[in-house]
This record gives sequence, structure tokens and C-alpha cells, in this order.
Amino acid sequence: MNKIIVTGGALIKDGTGRILLQKRSDYGDWGLPGGAMEPGESIEETMIREVKEETGINVKEYNFLSVYTGKRMMYVYPDGNEVVFVMFLFEVNIDAQGLLLDDGKTLDYQDEHNESLTLQFFEEENIDIEQINIVQRPLFEDMRNGKTNLLRK
Repeated sequence: MNKIIVTGGALIKDGTGRILLQKRSDYGDWGLPGGAMEPGESIEETMIREVKEETGINVKEYNFLSVYTGKRMMYVYPDGNEVVFVMFLFEVNIDAQGLLLDDGKTLDYQDEHNESLTLQFFEEENIDIEQINIVQRPLFEDMRNGKTNLLRK
């Protein structure tokens, strides 16, 4: 039987509309900052905590975008554990000035648990969906296809 994991994720955009992606150390693929809800947290608190832990960014303002459920959110971990994610997605706009390395796109931050190999801003059209974690691909496919409904399956 599949375990259900509730997650809060952040679509973080800079002043030019670029999207912040995290290259994860555990799987080596790219995705949005975020993670699993802990007991007693609201979904907003989950997203804010995960973004702080993984990027160093203090989220002050955000908008709820969508919730992803259903078959597209099924995942099998390398150890064989099967789960289904329920992902609540928030949009966060930040001023990245002063947070970037000299290349102008890489966030200058190393998280305490080394979850992030790299944190980098990408223009939406330059994101290679094949490099995105399989659980988050539906979000990027929906962005490309202009799907903006609140509930996405």
C-alpha cells in the first residue's frame, strides 16, 4: 500500500521572472525547493521552513498557486518504497540582488544538511523537463501548457 506524503513547495521567482531550481544531493536531479509536512504544521509553515532550510531565503510573502494529487504524483524511491505525494505549491517572488554569485544566476548558499548541490535561477523556457525530478515534472509540463487551474491531477 502506498504512503501519502503531504509537501509544500515554492515556485520562487526573481525580479526578472527566472525560476529558482535546486539540484538535490540525494538524487542529483533538479526541482523546486520544498519538502514534507511535519506534524502540527500548516502547509504554509511547511513551505516557509523548507525554503529557509534549503535556500536560506526568509519567505515573507507568498500566494497559493495549486495542489497536485492523483496518479501523476506516484513515486517509487530507489529502495522500493512506493508513495503518493500531495503537493501544495506556492509562488514566492524575491529580490535576489545581493544573494547571487558573480555568475548572476547561482544562489550563494550552502544548506546545513547539504540537500542542495546547487541553487540556480533559470528562465522558464530554458528548463529541461527531463532533468526535473519525476514527481515535479507535472508542474513544469502544466506551466508549458498554460494550465493554471487550482486542482491538478
